[in-house]
Amino acid sequence: QVQLMESGGGLVQAGGSLRLSCAASGSIFSINRMGWYRQAPGKQRELVAGITRGGSTNYADSVKGRFTISRDNAKNTVYLQMNSLKPEDTAVYYCNADLEYYSGTNNRKPLDAWGQGTLVTVSS
Repeated sequence: QVQLMESGGGLVQAGGSLRLSCAASGSIFSINRMGWYRQAPGKQRELVAGITRGGSTNYADSVKGRFTISRDNAKNTVYLQMNSLKPEDTAVYYCNADLEYYSGTNNRKPLDAWGQGTLVTVSS
């Protein structure tokens, strides 16, 4: 009933930029926090950036000053602008949303939703 669809990944040279998008769709009542995570080969998934519904943001130290997270609440969409990309940014990037969705008549349920992931490859 709820889907997160990511787009914008790809191959880019070091120093380049990419913009990721993630649109949430389905029987959504509200979306609280949204975020981007990434997982490099052989490593654990880590938080890249998060944003509350009110626009408060937080970033991993490794991306501060290079990445910017934003969201459009009317479109249930979150973005990640990635500048000055480095080879160590290579990973699968996942969108995450803390939301409530409609489940039956007059019934809402919480959901920690994830996208399918989009690959970002930064060449040196």
